[in-house]
Amino acid sequence: MSITAFSINDLLRRKFQTALAIITVALCVSSVLFLLLFAEKMGIGILSASQDRISSGLSVIFSRFILFIGFVSFIAGATIISFTVSMMIYQRMKDIGLMRAAGCPNELVFGYFLYELLMVAFVGCCLGIATGLIFDYVFSAFFMNFGSSSTQGLANLWLVLLVFVLFFVLSVVLGAKPILDSTKLVPARVLSPSYALGISKESDFRGSAKAGLIVKIAVRSLFRRKSSSLRTVLCLISVFTLLTISVGGGIVASETTKSWIEGAVGSNVIVVAHEEMCEKYETLLASFYEEKAFQPFNYSDQRYCVPDELFAELENISGLAIESRLMVETQVREIKGIVLEQETGKTTSVGDNRKGTSLIVGIEPSGIMSERFLNGEPLKDNQGSGAIIGDTIALSMFSEPLIQNIVVFENSFRIVATCIDPLNSGNVTYVPLNVLQRIAGVHKPNLIVAKINVSDSNYDSTLEQMQIAVEAVAPSFTVYELNTPLARSLEYLAGLWSTATLLPLLLLVSATLYLVGYVMLALTEQRQEFAIMRSIGAKPYMIIKIVAVQNFLFIISSLATGIVLGTTIVLLILIPQPLITGYTIVKIAAWIVIASLFTFALSIYPALRFARKPILEMIA
Repeated sequence: MSITAFSINDLLRRKFQTALAIITVALCVSSVLFLLLFAEKMGIGILSASQDRISSGLSVIFSRFILFIGFVSFIAGATIISFTVSMMIYQRMKDIGLMRAAGCPNELVFGYFLYELLMVAFVGCCLGIATGLIFDYVFSAFFMNFGSSSTQGLANLWLVLLVFVLFFVLSVVLGAKPILDSTKLVPARVLSPSYALGISKESDFRGSAKAGLIVKIAVRSLFRRKSSSLRTVLCLISVFTLLTISVGGGIVASETTKSWIEGAVGSNVIVVAHEEMCEKYETLLASFYEEKAFQPFNYSDQRYCVPDELFAELENISGLAIESRLMVETQVREIKGIVLEQETGKTTSVGDNRKGTSLIVGIEPSGIMSERFLNGEPLKDNQGSGAIIGDTIALSMFSEPLIQNIVVFENSFRIVATCIDPLNSGNVTYVPLNVLQRIAGVHKPNLIVAKINVSDSNYDSTLEQMQIAVEAVAPSFTVYELNTPLARSLEYLAGLWSTATLLPLLLLVSATLYLVGYVMLALTEQRQEFAIMRSIGAKPYMIIKIVAVQNFLFIISSLATGIVLGTTIVLLILIPQPLITGYTIVKIAAWIVIASLFTFALSIYPALRFARKPILEMIA
């Protein structure tokens, strides 16, 4: 029988330990693969932003978020795989020692266990690739409900191959090191269980005199295994840091970006315009959450101008605030900005003379109802030469927009602010209404934006009055509620952030399985100690309590460090001006507590199995 057959039979004899290692590797591979495929199919690259759907400003935030999650995921996955594969080898130290004592050459011992390592790594990576592709298919089908065509199609096979090769090589390299190290030691050293657990001598730690017996035994055991205990803490820290970034950061980012979109669109807002104009406006809003093919549209058509009679009729409806707007589309051009260096007094130019096409919206600065997220200052009535540009045009055309100008209809406007806006996916420019009417040659607005004050009037009855007024004065005009596209936009954003939030759960399961394997290895080292305790009258639950205290110390110390690191990254790097409420804090805390309890509860399982064994079986 070949070495390969021997290795397969050997792995099958240890079904639980083998399955534990394979599943741990598979979950790490699947989580990273799914992250990369998800970002690609959503049109949001890891290193660059896409403008297919969500505006570039939000795309940059999401890309940055995905980049950090991807980096921490890889570090956490590599750490978990390293410790899991090493632990699998350390559990075989007795076999290595016996083979060495029987006279087997080092090359034979190394080759035998390398076969086992290769099989576990290969099967684990294959299972991880399959699981990642399944997750990708399921979530692609979910996002197809939004009409997102880019979520369809086959996965990037080169990306799949890259993830497979990367983790396979990582598993083999990290697992081969402990095999190689063990073949260089004398058999007596390898046969010692203290080698696998990193025990060089009895720990000097004695604990507090006030601590109970169970706590003393648990803490003493952790200090005896300093090397493996430290590795376990580092593994859990990486996972809890990822958990905090993904869950905490995802919830904060979701609430923050949703508030930006809700402020830009507005709640209980109604658009009154010509039927064709309303259909076009609906398409411009829908481009935020689904790909749209834009057809040429003449915004300056006289049929779209709002009649004065219609405006007067709507003004007479109580509980309704009215705002006139003019929308046109034209080519815009960037003007370089000048930066003065305070120390030298020299001036340098910023930007270029880039050109592009933008949707231009004329607004009344004093009567605007939306509350956009602005980086800069809002427009003012006496600010005829000011403009606010959307985040997509700001990132695609300008280097330093707040110190540059934009040319619209051969008129220069100073950019006073940039904003996050779902309209036309952020490719929009806001200027004063009266100025746009003059330079565009369109003297009447082509859009009415109305906001129903639900505290002063009934929404349904006010909407009905608006429909009656529009039908009576201008039958070709229609009423379009923005609550529907707003809900779709918020739902799409929530889906994006929720998917990113679910990612660390796979690595959390991997870390939990690693902790289970560590407990099993520790119980093997302590079996005689626990058997003696049982023989002199200790109850089985005492062993469970000792393991529970050890695992609790692991989790609580790792959790505290992970929360601090993750929160610092989220608040200082990932999300500008985060929106944090009491509900947000409670939601994040609930997620983290549930994840910690899950890890703690599952890590106790080996102790439950071990505590039920007879005393003689413990010693054997």
